[in-house]
Amino acid sequence: MSNQDMTMPTKYNPQETEAKWYSYWLEGKFFEATGDETKKPYSIVIPPPNVTGKLHLGHAWDTTLQDILARVKRMQGYDTLWLPGMDHAGIATQAKVEGKLKEEGLNRYDLGRERFIEKSWEWKEEYASFIRNQWSKLGLSLDYSRERFTLDEGLSKAVSEVFVSLYNKGLIYRGEYIINWDPQTKTALSDIEVIYKDVQGAFYHMKYPLTDGSGEIEIATTRPETMLGDTAVAVHPEDERYKHLIGKTVTLPITGREIPIVADDYVDMEFGSGAVKITPAHDPNDFEIGNRHQLERILVMNEDGTMNEKAGKYKGMDRFECRKQIVKDLQEDGVLFKIEDHLHSVGHSERSGAVVEPYLSTQWFVRMEPLAKAAVELQASADKVNFVPERFEKTYLHWMENIRDWCISRQLWWGHRIPAWYHKETGEVHVGHEAPADPENWKQDDDVLDTWFSSALWPFSTMGWPEEKAPDFERFYSTNVLVTGYDIIFFWVSRMIFQGLEFTGKRPFNDVLIHGLVRDSEGRKMSKSLGNGVDPMDVIDKYGADSLRFFLSTGSSPGNDLRFYWEKVEATWNFGNKIWNASRFALMNMEGLTYEEIDLSGEKSIADKWILTRLQQTIEDVTRLIDSYEFGEVGRLLYNFIWDDLCDWYIEMAKLPLYGEDEAAKKTTRSVLAYVLDQTMRLLHPMMPFITEEIWQHLPHQGESITVASWPVKQDTFVFEDAQADMELLTSIIRSVRNTRAELNVPMSKQIELLIHAKDEQVLARLERGRSYLEKFCNPNELVIGTDVTAPEKSMSQVLSGVELFLPLAGLLDLDAEIERLKKELAKLDKEVERVDKKLANQGFIAKAPAHVIEEEKAKQADYQAKRDTVKKRIAELEG
Repeated sequence: MSNQDMTMPTKYNPQETEAKWYSYWLEGKFFEATGDETKKPYSIVIPPPNVTGKLHLGHAWDTTLQDILARVKRMQGYDTLWLPGMDHAGIATQAKVEGKLKEEGLNRYDLGRERFIEKSWEWKEEYASFIRNQWSKLGLSLDYSRERFTLDEGLSKAVSEVFVSLYNKGLIYRGEYIINWDPQTKTALSDIEVIYKDVQGAFYHMKYPLTDGSGEIEIATTRPETMLGDTAVAVHPEDERYKHLIGKTVTLPITGREIPIVADDYVDMEFGSGAVKITPAHDPNDFEIGNRHQLERILVMNEDGTMNEKAGKYKGMDRFECRKQIVKDLQEDGVLFKIEDHLHSVGHSERSGAVVEPYLSTQWFVRMEPLAKAAVELQASADKVNFVPERFEKTYLHWMENIRDWCISRQLWWGHRIPAWYHKETGEVHVGHEAPADPENWKQDDDVLDTWFSSALWPFSTMGWPEEKAPDFERFYSTNVLVTGYDIIFFWVSRMIFQGLEFTGKRPFNDVLIHGLVRDSEGRKMSKSLGNGVDPMDVIDKYGADSLRFFLSTGSSPGNDLRFYWEKVEATWNFGNKIWNASRFALMNMEGLTYEEIDLSGEKSIADKWILTRLQQTIEDVTRLIDSYEFGEVGRLLYNFIWDDLCDWYIEMAKLPLYGEDEAAKKTTRSVLAYVLDQTMRLLHPMMPFITEEIWQHLPHQGESITVASWPVKQDTFVFEDAQADMELLTSIIRSVRNTRAELNVPMSKQIELLIHAKDEQVLARLERGRSYLEKFCNPNELVIGTDVTAPEKSMSQVLSGVELFLPLAGLLDLDAEIERLKKELAKLDKEVERVDKKLANQGFIAKAPAHVIEEEKAKQADYQAKRDTVKKRIAELEG
């Protein structure tokens, strides 16, 4: 774009600017990886958002951090691929589509599988466009030419390849198992899709009669409705109370079935009666005991949580209704003799909220032990995945070392259908990429794969794997960094690592940058129920994307949660305006300077040398901190450099030559201003891309866009240590004089007398070099500098590093009037001190008042005394 127009609007309008530049960036294809072999590759894959809704603040945070890295690397000359995409989110999306159908009085069975899947694709297209729009409003530099979806053709091929391969290696198997079952959505859940909540329940104590009539055995349960599926009672083999009963049978109440008493080490002799009912089809531990003792598995429930025909007279009842009825019946029969309250942890479906039922079901599983072992061993090698912060590696390893087989089948229609077929007559199983040759005799498995099964392949399936020599896979895999929240280390990070290792032989990413959750200003999790959620698009509409991005990227340190404060976003908005106004001032004074005319070889002032030095330090520190993912520190450094050094000091000092008569000094200052602003905009660009592009395009520049301008590199020729020392001394003096003026209510416009004692000739030389700045910013009518300067009578003094300042009071204020004012102030403070002293000396008050009230009075006492001492000291100074 042309840089002829050097005038900027008086106010920055983010809404106007942001849409304009995002379109320009996309048209210019600045975000697309080129495959240029002369450049080093750098890649990140986006954690794919679910196509179930709109992005929240957590997404905005996560993607902003990735965008910062992608933009920096692009500017550093890397061939940068930031690959976008979305997740089909099986359970969640199907639930949304079914909810929509319900509003129309329909369900998925009314439509049939094919029509339902069409409806789901329509949903996906609608929500994918919402998400893309939000990505654009956030300013994300994504390579849309490579956008992927977990159900697209290429990814489906990768999923099929992985399933068939693992099956052929014996790492995927089909079996009966107790799984977490959601009766509402009628699907299996993996362990990590179950949320445990403390629920007030009960322990139901029952007596099962021995079949031979010699007595009874006491057991307790929290789920009496499952007793209908009991196939044994277990005791510990060493339990003296029950040794004589092992091998005998009891008659199961209500059903009249005879079931054995078995001995098993699993039973805890110390807990309850030491005897437990065994229901292999409804409890994971009972399932294992049942396997050890060849017990029958009796399933007494349907998939929707109602009782089945094996439940006898309770058939058709909801599980919780059945519980009430069976408790009543058992009480009447004298079997249930005690009910005690019991607070216990109950699993709920993360998706539907329904109480999860441990349920015997035939499902597909991944055999995790060998896959997890390889992933754990990787962490002991040089090619380990680096967790940032490191502490999260322990979280990851702990889970991997204690992993259970992964239930991967889901009773859904929306997802990757399991590539398995069953022969209609023989029941033979065929697993493969295609249906068997005679499809009319085979039926494909109705189930789909867990969403995380396809998400686990994301870093390589998105790059063309398993195609032979897929160019993006060859060039950009392994990826450089994954940015994600600590809440999905188990769900996603761990699965990508073991699948990446198994199928590519490499870690899927070098680093994992872990961040926390976005919470409200009180530290609460954002949720619909609390009504404390904040839509990132609302923040952008009010303050612009740059303000939100800068706040998100600087609001916490790696691994920690982030609290959202509107006032902090507003402070960032003010920061943006400060940058805008400073740039506007600079441009107004550039007088048509072109990029070719920028000349930094001329005679430079202290301020010129100092700002160039501070810029080089900032470049070095910001680059180092970005490489270590310390975005909060990057933001702090840039904020301080821009607000304090550039705006508050350099631009003010630059006015001296800019408004002066020395044309050479003017030219140099303009060049320094243009160079420093250009470099500063580049440093800030990854965090605040829109405002920096807008300003950069007005500055003298070379190139089409700041997005592809080169990243600043420290220039040792622009480091002037002497100028830095000079400036530190001068600014400390100017600040001190300004503070004294403020204390004494002396306006900057009033001239004062200033005497400065330098401790040696070196300091004196520094002061003389900076005399013009002291005259401008201290506004003295007389400035005396020397190594022999002494304090005049009745003056304010200030000791700084290497100098002592003296400000004669006669020139600052009306001495008599000030002494009179201070004496009145002292009298007031004397009264306050006396009042609080009396109060604290009063034993009655001390005995009766609450501790916090006494502490408040003591704090007042200390405050009044300190103020009184200050006023006394000031009076003494003035009276000399």
